[in-house]
Parts: sequence; C-alpha cells; structure tokens
Amino acid sequence: MSLFMMKIHHRIGKKIVAVCDEEIVGKVFREGNIVLDISPKFYEGKKADLEEVVKEIMDADIVVLSGKRIVEELDKKGLVIKDYALKVGDQLHLQIIKEVFET
Repeated sequence: MSLFMMKIHHRIGKKIVAVCDEEIVGKVFREGNIVLDISPKFYEGKKADLEEVVKEIMDADIVVLSGKRIVEELDKKGLVIKDYALKVGDQLHLQIIKEVFET
C-alpha cells in the first residue's frame, strides 16, 4: 500500500495539514522560475494512508498538498480538482484555504 507523509501544524489557532507522496520528501522540483521544495521540516510527520489524510484535511483550516499521487487520489474522491493543480516538474501542488480569518 502506498502511503503519504503528513504533518499537522498549529499556527495562530489554525490547523494546517501538509501532505505529500512519501517518496518525494526531501526533493526539490523546478519548472521555470517556480521551485517546489518538499522540505522534511514542513512535510515529514507521520506516514498515513488515504483514509487518515482525508480525515485530517476535512478538519483543517489550510491544506498543502504536494505530489502526483495525493492530488490524483483526492481528485478521484471529489475533494480537489486536479486540473487546478500547479505542475512543477513532474509533480502537482495544491493549496486549500478555508475561510480562516474573521472580519
């Protein structure tokens, strides 16, 4: 079973969930002037299966997704739209920001 790397951050009272394909942790991808750095400091937390990832992102204020597999799997579930992902090298990157600031 393919797993994902997931780390949960808490900043200013908000839950940020960072998820990437486990095999790309520590790698850097480039596309023109765009650099996608899959930093272990940001992404490396625990290995998680898709069910665990979905549970955490449903409860998150901000979600950061990097990797072809995670974006494609969440697209299949109707949780993201793959066509909106930023393509950097051969990887996909998406951010989901729920309404996190009160006006």
